[in-house]
Amino acid sequence: MAKISFSIIALGISLLLLETGAQNPKKRLATSKPPKGQCCDEVRSLKVQVANLTSLLAELSQKQKTDMKNVFRQILELDKQDQQLEGRVTEAESKYSEINNRVEIMQLQTLQSATQTSSDAIYDCASLYGKSYRISGEYKLPKDEFLGAPELSVYCDMETNGGGWTLIQRRKIGLTSFSRDWKQYKNGFGSIRGDFWLGNDHIYRLTRQPSTLRIELEDWEGQTRYAEYGFFTVGNELNSYKLLIANYSGNAGDSLRYHNNTNFSTMNRDNDKCVDDCAALRKGGYWYNCCTDSNLNGVFHRYGAHTRSAEGITWYAWHGPNYSLKRVEMKVRPVGFQP
Repeated sequence: MAKISFSIIALGISLLLLETGAQNPKKRLATSKPPKGQCCDEVRSLKVQVANLTSLLAELSQKQKTDMKNVFRQILELDKQDQQLEGRVTEAESKYSEINNRVEIMQLQTLQSATQTSSDAIYDCASLYGKSYRISGEYKLPKDEFLGAPELSVYCDMETNGGGWTLIQRRKIGLTSFSRDWKQYKNGFGSIRGDFWLGNDHIYRLTRQPSTLRIELEDWEGQTRYAEYGFFTVGNELNSYKLLIANYSGNAGDSLRYHNNTNFSTMNRDNDKCVDDCAALRKGGYWYNCCTDSNLNGVFHRYGAHTRSAEGITWYAWHGPNYSLKRVEMKVRPVGFQP
């Protein structure tokens, strides 16, 4: 009986332990690894963050490129504004001279409106100099009844080598293109106080009387040279504005002699003595031979030297074919002029 009672007690204890374990299963579990699904979520979250960072970096890189382009455009715009400012300064200097001369110009215009005789007619700046107009600046020549030419605005140099010079060309700013057609070179273009070509018809008008041509040159180092031709004349349009020069003097070298007895050529009127189209190659209008020893109506290249063909503002006897000059002035006055 005692053994049976002990067995019954042991069985009861066993059942009690089993029941307790069923009711509290967590107490029997050891520390375990996170579920597999939880790890996948964390990896997925990291991948999303990396993708977002990559996209952000791409946006920043693109923004940087855009900003660099904008900065480059601003630099180009500033350079353009600088060139325009240089032109405005030059214009302001000319206007200052014009203001100082305004009273005399008004007197001149009054004089021109009156009936003139052959003895007091005004043909050019030398005529004005003879009437005591001694300040350099812009003047108006009356119309030429014989040629049927209209009133003409000219720039007069009343100081250089005695004065009385009428400018027919100027290059110094570089904002005016000289790659023009026949009609534009015939009538003239540009600003009379800036860069300009007076016009072949007007040059013919000025050189009907025996004339002297003076060419003044300046390089980018500030050095100057000049060339004078004691005889200079230009034919009319029917003769393609043929150039005739003689009697060189000066210190620039005789780089216009090669162009003597040549017709004027432009991009749409090839009158040179060459198989090549010199006006197209040199990008100007000029008395081209085959093709140049000078190219005073060529392309304005800043700071002189350039590696292109001889298309710049060149004077071979001074700086050769690959140096574009900073400033050029061409001016005429009668051979018999006396200061």
